[in-house]
Amino acid sequence: MAHPSGPSGPLLRGEPESYWLSTAPASPDSAYPPLTGTGTDVDVAVIGGGVAGLSTAWELARAGRSVAVLEAGRIAAGVTGHTTAKVTALHGLVYARLRRTRGPEGARLYARSQAEAVERVAEVAALLEADCELERRPAFTYVTRPEGRGEVREEANAAAQAGLDATYVERTGLPYRVEAAVRLDDQLQFHPRKYLLALARDLVARGGALHEHTRVTGLDEGTPCRVTTADGAVLTARDVVVATHYPVFDRALLFARLSPRRELVVTGTVPADQDPGGMYITSEGGTRSVRSAPYGDGRRLLIVTGESFKPGTADVAARFERLAAWARERFPSIAFDRHWATQDNDSTDTVPLVGAFHPRARHTWVATGFGGWGMSGGVMAGRLLTELIGGRRPPWADLYDPRRLWTQVREAPAFLRHQTEVARHFVGDRLRPGGADAVAGIAPGTGEVVRVHGRHCAVYRDEDGTAHAVSARCTHLGCLVAFNAAERAWECPCHGSRFAPDGAVLQGPAVRPLERWEVGE
Repeated sequence: MAHPSGPSGPLLRGEPESYWLSTAPASPDSAYPPLTGTGTDVDVAVIGGGVAGLSTAWELARAGRSVAVLEAGRIAAGVTGHTTAKVTALHGLVYARLRRTRGPEGARLYARSQAEAVERVAEVAALLEADCELERRPAFTYVTRPEGRGEVREEANAAAQAGLDATYVERTGLPYRVEAAVRLDDQLQFHPRKYLLALARDLVARGGALHEHTRVTGLDEGTPCRVTTADGAVLTARDVVVATHYPVFDRALLFARLSPRRELVVTGTVPADQDPGGMYITSEGGTRSVRSAPYGDGRRLLIVTGESFKPGTADVAARFERLAAWARERFPSIAFDRHWATQDNDSTDTVPLVGAFHPRARHTWVATGFGGWGMSGGVMAGRLLTELIGGRRPPWADLYDPRRLWTQVREAPAFLRHQTEVARHFVGDRLRPGGADAVAGIAPGTGEVVRVHGRHCAVYRDEDGTAHAVSARCTHLGCLVAFNAAERAWECPCHGSRFAPDGAVLQGPAVRPLERWEVGE
């Protein structure tokens, strides 16, 4: 591929495309049928076919449970299909924070559970002989500012105290200067979709069921539980696991403890001798993450992630350009080939929420809030939930328990900041100016929220000039959506639901599409 003529080059000339999806594409022959009928009965129903859902289902099937996975789209094609796929127990600067908020024992349990998840990926990949481009690489958390040395040294000490073989270093394989970094060797990177497709095949071979294009819209926590879909199918199960990245049911009020965040990804090839030889992340500049992947022909694929922002709140095209410019400045020979975006949910108290769905839950479980570290977190969740469903309680169960009350005081400032931001959008966005005449001013390929006959209307004009109008109220909790022109999607800034221009659900927690409206020109 020719080098681009500018910082972003051809990136924004085409639609966003995940490298993982394009190099392990879904085909009709590999599709799993939607759930139909009302007579299906299993031990465990798993809602969500990403890394957390598939890992949980596979672990349960291996333990002898009958399992069915229900996925709204295609398995391993949602959030997991757009990850940067770093599998590591080094999660930014988390251990110093955990040592302060959970004590040394809490940090130690977090480190042990995450490190075991890393090794579980290597073990399963070998067991299944998965051709998933698994590589061992060191992971680094670094700073380029001299004033950041202290926090990096503190993190290295905290991670080591937690049981990781972490070290403080001042040299890395990056082609630019860093002031300090935490280094953790023998971590993993892989092709997430190839790994999960292998997991899915083995799950079916063990008697598990997979159902794609099956959007779950109802959950009855009876005995047994009953799961219903948008098409009217019903599945009964003794236990139900909600692993939809952001929970699609609000009965646990977890939406108040989760903050959605999007990050952008640009990829391109570099000569193999320019491979930085590790996985790197810094919180500077709105986050910058770098790692490479096999590509062939004497080249490596460079994967650069960053520009963290709330869904529906940013000029995404400009952010793509900034990220591409940053990558080109530091890797001048990069030949860009793809770009896409990923979405994560941060819990207000740092630790993922994995365990019983709510205080009164007996047979419903949840896995969410992985904070950008869903590869190790999702595998950890699969093992933890399998143990809990089997009546066993690993040492770190309390650490991840969604019902934990002892962290409420500690997480209060983050909780209040999140709720203040949600309230600002819920109220302030309704004061947007606009009117019927604004519809005519919407350019092809763009979208705007306008007022039509007193109602907020989300209008997208396609390249042919036809206007497509839907309700601007998110079907989750009613916040107003905003248009992401770079990805051509309506996004909710409150809880991260995303919709296609015609209102179809792209990403939850919403499960219902935006209502279609008619507007005059």
